[in-house]
Amino acid sequence: MKYLIESIIQQYQEVQNGKLWIGSTFTSKLNQVDKDCVFTRPIKGLHSIAEIISHLTLWRKETILKIQTGKGSKTDDCEENWLTNDKLKNVGWQNIKAEYDKTLLELIELLTTKEDEFLDEQYYDTDFKGFYKYDFVIRGMLHHDIYHLGQLGIIIKYLKENNKC
Repeated sequence: MKYLIESIIQQYQEVQNGKLWIGSTFTSKLNQVDKDCVFTRPIKGLHSIAEIISHLTLWRKETILKIQTGKGSKTDDCEENWLTNDKLKNVGWQNIKAEYDKTLLELIELLTTKEDEFLDEQYYDTDFKGFYKYDFVIRGMLHHDIYHLGQLGIIIKYLKENNKC
């Protein structure tokens, strides 16, 4: 059976580019900004759009690795978790966004090969230092995406209202 897996995949797709009850998706939010403002921090202490997208990409890659190997490699303290805008500018927005999009497709393709029973299997979580069901990380990534979608909304609104974008 794949009812749960298919539902999770659908939710990932809808959060990126679907029709959500909340009215916003990553695509709709990111289409509101010019590539020149993605590296702008709205105020001290808040991340830029590029920093958030890079952060999401890292953890999506980690989720893929966990599904493929049964173990992750990164922790919350790793440098790649929150790369600086200076480092991200060297990568370029187009590459950051392309990698983000690519990892979503990779995750979805990987999930399509799994049955619902897979969600009850366990992996070792390097960050939480223990064994968890795959359901924990797969749904956790979806929650993580939604959390940061809300942040993007606030950042974009602030940037526009303060003529920084």
